Amino acid sequence: MASAYDRLPLNALRVFEAVASRLSFADAAEALHVTPAAVSMQIKTLEDYLQVPLFRRSGRKVELTAEGEELLPGIRRGLDELEAALSQLRKDRKGGQLNISMLASFLQKWLLPRLPDLNARHPDVELRIHTDRANVDFSRSDFHAAIRLGNGTYKGLHSVKVMDEWLVAVASPALVAKHGMLNSGQALDKFPLLQGADEPWIHWLEVGGDPPQPVRGSVLDDSVSVITAAEQGLGFALVRWSLAANDLQSGRLQLASPCALPYRWSYHFVCPKSYLAMPKVATFLEWLQRAAKAFPTPPGATAADNTVGTKAKTASQPAKPVAVKKAPPAKSRAKK
Repeated sequence: MASAYDRLPLNALRVFEAVASRLSFADAAEALHVTPAAVSMQIKTLEDYLQVPLFRRSGRKVELTAEGEELLPGIRRGLDELEAALSQLRKDRKGGQLNISMLASFLQKWLLPRLPDLNARHPDVELRIHTDRANVDFSRSDFHAAIRLGNGTYKGLHSVKVMDEWLVAVASPALVAKHGMLNSGQALDKFPLLQGADEPWIHWLEVGGDPPQPVRGSVLDDSVSVITAAEQGLGFALVRWSLAANDLQSGRLQLASPCALPYRWSYHFVCPKSYLAMPKVATFLEWLQRAAKAFPTPPGATAADNTVGTKAKTASQPAKPVAVKKAPPAKSRAKK
């Protein structure tokens, strides 16, 4: 269906405003960097479209007709609004609001403590953050980018690995003092455990020498809730290092084992490739990579190119949580 805008002589409207402002076809042509003949042709096009004369010409003198006087204010308002919209878009490319989707746990435990640094370095970048674990349909939303925990495969999108991840065993200092540390090959049934839906203790056991057995313990489906429950002394928890690092540094939590297990998924910055040309997207990605590079790996961390997920020890070998051979590619799934 044809739009009402399809036949609008937009270029002629701009030429009309230039002539009306100067009351001179020659001066308008010079300002627009075209010939006077081109200006006259555009004015004729507009007059034919409106079926009314817009200027009276007497030699070199040019005056607006009554119809031209009536038209001019509306044309100027329209051009002003169009220029404002274009200026805002140019401004938004460089700075302004950056719409980004990420995991709630990543936002709460890793990104928020670092946002003051972003604000100090790039005060023109304003984040609007939406938390979700679903993949973003950039063609049907106003998001500029997403941060996801997965294998980095996002069809049709540009993906940059920002940071590796590890699993660490943690508990409150009081609980560690009461029950002791988790040692190699030690059965977990003697410890009060908290089960995370995304990081269950089976990850800890499956790298040992014996077939892993079911693990009992309270189950919480939110990673941040698992950490909070561990801080309250409700049990030992297996959690992502990126989420627990600040609580470990503050002393609210304590590492319950010297071992850290490389996780099968990493954090990725995902967006349509064309969006990288937007200065605010490129600026945020550069800052994010710098912040991730400064983030330390956990004590006892092994090489990040190994991941938990398959057994690497035989039954005759000592059972201990160490890095193992890379698991078969797992289906990318976002986390809380």
